[in-house]
Amino acid sequence: MALITRSIENKIIQKLKPNKVVIIVGARRVGKTELVKQVLKQIKEKPLILNGDDVDTINALNIKSTANYKRLLGNIKLLVIDEAQEVPDIGSKLKLMVDTIPRLKIIATGSSVFDLNNKMGEPLVGRKTTFNLFPLAQTELSKTETYLQTKSRLEDRLIFGSYPELEHLDNNQERIEYLKEQVNSYLLKDILAYEGIQKREKIVALLQIVAFRVGSELSLEGIGNELQISKNTVEKYLDLFSKVFITTKLTGFSRNLDNEITKKNKWYFMDNGIRNAVINNFNLLNQRDDKGILWENYINSERIKYLNYQSIHYNEFFWRTHNKQELDRIEEINGKLFGFEFKWNPNAKSKVPPTFEKAYPKAKVQFINPDNYLDFIT
Repeated sequence: MALITRSIENKIIQKLKPNKVVIIVGARRVGKTELVKQVLKQIKEKPLILNGDDVDTINALNIKSTANYKRLLGNIKLLVIDEAQEVPDIGSKLKLMVDTIPRLKIIATGSSVFDLNNKMGEPLVGRKTTFNLFPLAQTELSKTETYLQTKSRLEDRLIFGSYPELEHLDNNQERIEYLKEQVNSYLLKDILAYEGIQKREKIVALLQIVAFRVGSELSLEGIGNELQISKNTVEKYLDLFSKVFITTKLTGFSRNLDNEITKKNKWYFMDNGIRNAVINNFNLLNQRDDKGILWENYINSERIKYLNYQSIHYNEFFWRTHNKQELDRIEEINGKLFGFEFKWNPNAKSKVPPTFEKAYPKAKVQFINPDNYLDFIT
């Protein structure tokens, strides 16, 4: 199989400058380490590569002094730290290095954005550029496959998602085992490691609720009652899911109308395969009654990848009124509004909600279906 070039590879190279830090964040196994390898091949500069999961790395960086770090680096001017969030006080250590060691360039990767934000964010203000890396985007896959191949693989991607390793697995059983391991051994591990959370069964149950209700507004109080945990705990866990790149949230959009829903949020998974692993359903599309959910989740996640990789600054919402007029996705880009409704059936009736059209006459509305979706995500 041809190597898939990641969309941010050249952008990382451009931002890799002396006395600056490039941070790459994303879920475990989305390809951060492989991406760094490809970057290093391009720049052909000898690096020192450390891994934050390795106790030797933690010990080597433990003494926070310029003299210690100069001894560690020697003549090397490119430092790579994989899983950097595992290194205590990593932000201030990297700040000391780039502030005191001339010409030093640093790449740091991490799989837990809450750790990276807390430990890197403030110390490295003005010294870092952060890139998000997601499971493979269709914009990346389209570089190695034809239009007909893309269309023929759509069902697979709705069911198994787009983690890079799946491209190398030969059959569906291997894909299922891989995705179950991803959920149980990596994503849940990251969540449970945060503040010593012990309630694994509650975490799993909440993930399953989100998975079954993708694209629906969630009542935190109602879910709390179902799981016998507090509303605040539900909110905390949902926030953690987004911070380890499992899910993403849309808030309600409102500018004009009293009956627009704004107090509830909708949640999506960043990868269909992870969503299906959580509910243990890998049936083919013709055996499923959640095709619309799979489609909506897939298009929403692919759109997020596209906007991020194109460096488009946007605000994202959903729109719904109490009398159930709705649009799946609203984007605000450069002060302009765009509305989107996702339809699995290309022949389904499509009409702009009259209330939205009247309230926001300048907004452009599109209906995204399997006939035109590639224009929306590539």
